[in-house]
Amino acid sequence: MIRLTDLTKRYGKFTAVAGISLEVPRGELFGLLGPNGAGKTTTMRMIAGILQPTSGSVVVGGVDMLARPLEAKARIGFIPDRPFVYDKLTGGEFLRFAAALYGQDGAPVERRIDELLEIFDLTEWKHELTEAYSHGMRQKLIICGALVHRPDLIIVDEPMVGLDPRSARLLKDLFRQFVDRGGTVLMSTHTLEIAEIMCDRIAIVNKGRVAANGTMADLRRQTASGDLSLEDLFLKLTGGHREHQLDTVLGG
Repeated sequence: MIRLTDLTKRYGKFTAVAGISLEVPRGELFGLLGPNGAGKTTTMRMIAGILQPTSGSVVVGGVDMLARPLEAKARIGFIPDRPFVYDKLTGGEFLRFAAALYGQDGAPVERRIDELLEIFDLTEWKHELTEAYSHGMRQKLIICGALVHRPDLIIVDEPMVGLDPRSARLLKDLFRQFVDRGGTVLMSTHTLEIAEIMCDRIAIVNKGRVAANGTMADLRRQTASGDLSLEDLFLKLTGGHREHQLDTVLGG
């Protein structure tokens, strides 16, 4: 479903993404993990067609993002980490707008909107301006907007931010059902426990490069890590252990 080849993004002399090559097949929930500044969000935005790479290629569902961007983007639902909505639109109007971007309207879209709003307990807010929505409600509306056109691929950055426990569980179940029915989810999160439970495969990115890639068993084998948890693997691969510095700071 996704094929990245030598994907690179530079800002002047700074290289945010340094030649990433990855393949994510259809029907997989794939985790893209890494510390702050590792290049995860930049990579995801290039896959979604929001940013243009400096070099390399992104192919989504067999469609080259650079050569045929509209066709590639039509296959994608993007859920950013910050839920931006238009305050002077109602929830229903926002979702109609999102569907219209993909050339969809009419009765089928209205049914889809009502289904999504019901799933996320937003039905009674359908005709209310989104300026009255809480952060969590905005996040749920953004998720609805990413699903309204029935994409083949969902790209989601920090999916659980702002969601209450019920909505977070609902989203986990929704992603799993989506994948089981042949869809693909590319997910980035700092909550490693969620990634370890949910993801079929994981790539850990550090300093713009893939440090390890595969199932949990693959990651442990690649790093000779025995039965370490994902958190310990992550810290081992990204240099996250700072115990001696903590001792100094805390006076140990």
